[in-house]
Amino acid sequence: MSEYTAKDFKKGQPRWCPGCGDHFFLASLHKAMAEIGITPSETTVISGIGCSSRLPYYMNTYAMQTIHGRGAAVSTGCKVANPKLSVWQVSGDGDGMAIGGNHFIHAIRRNIDINILLLNNRIYGLTKGQYSPTSPRGFVSKSSPYGTVEDPFHPAELCFGARGRFFARCIATDAAGTVDILKAAAAHKGTTVCEILQHCVIFNDNTFDNVYKKEGRAKNSIYLQHGKPMLFGENNEYGLMQEGFGLKVVKIGENGITENDILVHDAHCIDNTLQLKLALMEGPDFPVALGVIRDVDAPTYNDAIHAQIEEVTEKKKYHNFQELLMTNDTWEVK
Repeated sequence: MSEYTAKDFKKGQPRWCPGCGDHFFLASLHKAMAEIGITPSETTVISGIGCSSRLPYYMNTYAMQTIHGRGAAVSTGCKVANPKLSVWQVSGDGDGMAIGGNHFIHAIRRNIDINILLLNNRIYGLTKGQYSPTSPRGFVSKSSPYGTVEDPFHPAELCFGARGRFFARCIATDAAGTVDILKAAAAHKGTTVCEILQHCVIFNDNTFDNVYKKEGRAKNSIYLQHGKPMLFGENNEYGLMQEGFGLKVVKIGENGITENDILVHDAHCIDNTLQLKLALMEGPDFPVALGVIRDVDAPTYNDAIHAQIEEVTEKKKYHNFQELLMTNDTWEVK
């Protein structure tokens, strides 16, 4: 049982629009950190710029708001310099996928032991409603009045493409589901990416309408759990089966289908083919995948770099600056 409560991690009065998904997520983050049980003094929250990037101001931990898109770079330096810290990086879909996209993929590729929290509302909210890298094709916004003519990034696809070892997804309004994936991220050693789907109540208030409320989630999402059949629906009456190289939705009881025919989720499988298919499912034909989709162990950058430093140090003839000066040829000037 943790000795901490959510109150131990709270600080300040959040300044977001009433109803913003950031409020829901912040409350879940406070609760998750209390249950994780790492002390506030051993935790740091780092962000870039954007509405969601104000979050560090409301954390009673070490915290820093950096510059636009650079949260992953600062988080990397923080973890390498002080490996004992639990490092959480907060980004919006604009901050993390646009100007911060390069830092995003390379942090994942290196597998630095940080937790990337990607709050995705498919809009630039702070700068008043321009379309973002995750806005769908045809999206009408202040910067695309006739609809975008671009296809969006899928955060999962970027994560998997960068050889990501951990990817999870939740809905900001689903407190229990959010706490679950945050605790799983904390337990994973390496870079974790948690995509939080949320609404911007001012500029994009219906983008995830089909799953934002509890009733919609029961019908239109599937909560994946490692080792358990992929069932969904209000009464778990639907499931996922393999069809060729793809997936198909089936109904239990129809055509002789039983629960034994349903695919079992394997979040630890090194081959990410099926995990990526699950992460990319979209309606109306498929449910939105929630929960921990991928969770695979691998060496971390911060462990490797410190092990390398120790190995090289043991082989060197010098161990401090004075010894370094005296190592090679020396001359005495009279």
